Amino acid sequence: MAVSYKKLWHMLLDKDMKKKDLQELAELTPYAMNKLSRDEDVTTETLGKICKALQCTTDDIMEFTDDSK
Repeated sequence: MAVSYKKLWHMLLDKDMKKKDLQELAELTPYAMNKLSRDEDVTTETLGKICKALQCTTDDIMEFTDDSK
């Protein structure tokens, strides 16, 4: 099973935010942002920071996808 953060990127567009804005607001490292950009696994701490900064839940920013594509 793979993870997709498309919901997160759509949310940023809706809020007129850039990835750099999210990085600063959620106090994320460049490494974490790179992993998110590549739809790679990140820690629950990272997801928690994002959810706290955007006042949302993990269901609002990510989804699991079939990785057999």
